Amino acid sequence: MTRLLWLLLALPLLAGSPKQDIRRVLDDQVAAWNRGDIPGFMEGYDKSEATTFVSSTITKGHAEVLANYRKRYPTPEKMGTLRFSDLEIRTLGSDYASVIGRFHLDRSAAAGGEAAGIFTLLFHKTGKGWKVILDHTS
Repeated sequence: MTRLLWLLLALPLLAGSPKQDIRRVLDDQVAAWNRGDIPGFMEGYDKSEATTFVSSTITKGHAEVLANYRKRYPTPEKMGTLRFSDLEIRTLGSDYASVIGRFHLDRSAAAGGEAAGIFTLLFHKTGKGWKVILDHTS
């Protein structure tokens, strides 16, 4: 009984803070991208029809965002090596958070050349953890 009580009291301490958990999602996305795994990268997004990606166009739905990534980055060479920098993670209550940051893709000229920009993400805490529900990348 004492062990069970200790475990129940320790569970909140074992979980990361929202900022740590979101940072882990972003780190997992970078790792997946850099091994050429677009579906793994998309694990950071909510698997919902409402998930939205905004760039030069607006794409709605997890499946559509995934399809666009696959079309735009058909090979690991076209994907290049991703890194994020200047991340600002801000909690917006207990279930939402925003992230502002910069991305950079290192790629050969033949694969499309270097690419860089800024992004804003809106995260929602779901039953499966923190997930991106809105991505505005430019």
